[in-house]
Amino acid sequence: MTAIPARVAGVKEVILVTPPGPSGLVPPPTLVAADIAQVDRIFGIGGAQAIAALAFGTESIPRVDKICGPGNIFVVLAKKLVYGVVDIDGLQGPSEVLIIADETANPEYCAADLLAQAEHDPLASAILITNSSGLAGEVNRQVEQQLKGLPRKDIAAESLANRGKLVVVTTVDEAIELANLYAPEHLCLMVDKATSYINKIANAGCIFVGEKSTVALGDYVAGPSHVLPTGGTARFSSPLNITDFIKFINLVNLDKVSLQQLAPAASIIARAEGLEAMPGRWKSGYEQVKIA
Repeated sequence: MTAIPARVAGVKEVILVTPPGPSGLVPPPTLVAADIAQVDRIFGIGGAQAIAALAFGTESIPRVDKICGPGNIFVVLAKKLVYGVVDIDGLQGPSEVLIIADETANPEYCAADLLAQAEHDPLASAILITNSSGLAGEVNRQVEQQLKGLPRKDIAAESLANRGKLVVVTTVDEAIELANLYAPEHLCLMVDKATSYINKIANAGCIFVGEKSTVALGDYVAGPSHVLPTGGTARFSSPLNITDFIKFINLVNLDKVSLQQLAPAASIIARAEGLEAMPGRWKSGYEQVKIA
């Protein structure tokens, strides 16, 4: 999700921090994934302390220029605190899903997508907005039924109790208006003719169109990167992509003609601000202006 876009953009060194497992070692699947993604160095550390280590450096962990990747509330707050010391990709986490559904939606699928995000974190948010009270009731029953079989049912139940919602509105357009205000990380369109509503979505990290485009696939294998904005930041930010790893440098290289054309204007603006330190030949531009 982070290393591959960085490599495509030409980043020279990629460092991974990841919590070790119960054995004290980084799990083998993580090591294999890091090798495939061409990660240069791996450190078995996670949480807010990993963010601090990357931002300021330690005896063993080098300081980096940019920190990327989602995390729990502690990781998100740590990234926010170190922004400015280093760059960050954004504030991603805890997880969110908002489903817009009508009477054609499959309640079993709706419930599964809600639970798939609720089981991430007690602070995860799972919301369904529908114009069908009948569907809302069926989804509620499905959630209760599917919840019983989840290994992480306690986490999912806490998430649903504190941050879960089933909302009934009049029309799908009203649901989209609410979704744009909320700006969710994941937005699912489980409605008839779902593609016709895509252009009405202004704020979302990722749009999942139709019941076959399940959020669980987006979490792992579908889409360019699943590092997505949360907490309403989709109103002004985008999913992680290669442009996050590209830096621009302005270049000014004037010839004599350009200098003669621009210097008087620069002189006027500078002196209007009360700034006088400029080459003497520029100052004539200010005296030539007559103020009415």
